[in-house]
Amino acid sequence: MQLVVARIGRAHGIRGEVTVEVRTDEPELRLAPGAVLATDPPSAGPLTIASGRVHSGRLLLRFEGIDDRNAAEALGNTLLIAEVDPDELPEEEDEFYDYQLIDLDVVTEDGVTVGRITEISHLPSQDLFIVERPDGSEVMIPFVSEIVTEIDLEEQRAVVAPPPGLIDDRAEIASSRDAEAGQDGS
Repeated sequence: MQLVVARIGRAHGIRGEVTVEVRTDEPELRLAPGAVLATDPPSAGPLTIASGRVHSGRLLLRFEGIDDRNAAEALGNTLLIAEVDPDELPEEEDEFYDYQLIDLDVVTEDGVTVGRITEISHLPSQDLFIVERPDGSEVMIPFVSEIVTEIDLEEQRAVVAPPPGLIDDRAEIASSRDAEAGQDGS
């Protein structure tokens, strides 16, 4: 099974290094020197990691055969793809690979169907489930323990406890003005 583990950003310096946006919880395993990665677009690869280092909080990689800034710039926006055994599981019990979560049914704690996970969006602050509702619309649900209370891979479902307004348009809006209007009988 193939998993996207990073996206190449900008060239860094003149010796062929590039910044990468990491898309794996195991960069030390997937993005280690010697790793051979497929690419999207396929014409850019495969790429073999020659070295990696962290600079100012960003991961920099250098690939074999990419020795100057021009070659590094040509790799911009290329996705790096690792071959992963489908039976392999993340190290932590509460970690999941994207492919394990895609297509899970999303239901509320009281059994109401919300939809199906079609995509995982990895943002700097948190991950989001992109959920397609039965009517075809989409809703974004933060993948945080306060909202996603259970992931059941055997039952192929994610259980959520959404705050008011997250998955419906009926958020309760309470303000002092509303309370005063109710007391005046208007």
